[in-house]
Amino acid sequence: MRTVYWNKDGAVEMIDQTLLPSELKIIKCKRVEEVAEAIKSLRVRGAPAIGVAAAYGIALCAFNYRGEDPEEMKKEIVKCADLLRSTRPTAVNLFHAIDFTLKRALTGDSVEEIKRLALESAEFLANEDIRINRLIGEMGQELLEDGDRVMTHCNAGRLATVDWGTALGIIRSAMERGKNIEVIATETRPLNQGSRLTTWELLEDDIPVTLITDSMSGYVMRRGLVDKIIVGADRIVRDAVFNKIGTYSHAVIAKHHGIPFYVAAPSSTFDLERREEDVVIEERDRRELIYCGDRQIAPLDVNVFNPAFDATPLELISAIICEKGIISPITEERMREVLRK
Repeated sequence: MRTVYWNKDGAVEMIDQTLLPSELKIIKCKRVEEVAEAIKSLRVRGAPAIGVAAAYGIALCAFNYRGEDPEEMKKEIVKCADLLRSTRPTAVNLFHAIDFTLKRALTGDSVEEIKRLALESAEFLANEDIRINRLIGEMGQELLEDGDRVMTHCNAGRLATVDWGTALGIIRSAMERGKNIEVIATETRPLNQGSRLTTWELLEDDIPVTLITDSMSGYVMRRGLVDKIIVGADRIVRDAVFNKIGTYSHAVIAKHHGIPFYVAAPSSTFDLERREEDVVIEERDRRELIYCGDRQIAPLDVNVFNPAFDATPLELISAIICEKGIISPITEERMREVLRK
């Protein structure tokens, strides 16, 4: 099942990830505002998935246009693109997907052509995401050995993409090759994408997984229970990888214990025109730390700092796996060389 897809009746359908693991529900977005809300509220999440969702949002905006003036339609689509851009600031795939779809749609000369180009572009990105994830999986599985215990943080699986996944896609590909892999998943506070999403989709695929708290990672690494670590990425700049908050801490501990630390991400996640200090890190609602579900777990008036991502310096990362190759050692020159392929 795809995480996000186009309904031929004119709607964007997606798994509501806020309800997992207790309920698997498909929601329908019939207006671009609903797609924007789904991205902002994390009903759909993961850098590749929100990029494709936004592309479908532009296609939905075009589909819903009822006028006959292509120039007015283009102005409406540009407004929709601006709305979608405003949803989440850190993951660069969102902006790449919007720009790609918008650029193609705006070349249309008629209302019908604009609609066709917008939907074709979004469908292309969705299908390309699956193809790219499969390539990442095939390349990355070469780094895993039979019997490896692999730790991952947050969710970089099929739920974070259209299908297959990046970090978890490597594990799936390794198991397709007959390798026995066990996964250790961190819970990933405060929204528990590891415990809610990663464990759910791995169990769905009969992949052995053990859940730990975020603060246990040093303990399990010191005890020799982790052979390798693979995570996804929301943006890769010239000097750092941005991923879910907590990634940096795991990378520091892995470096201390000599454990390979890998990042799996498509080439669309690279943003080599920027450095760490140029990127805005999204800060989430303070209620995510004050409540666990409906239960209050902290004083209502406590000061809260809740960044959704952190930056891991490249020197802490053993290799970056993208669909164009494995980047190691990681330098700006090497990244640019691989991406030119």
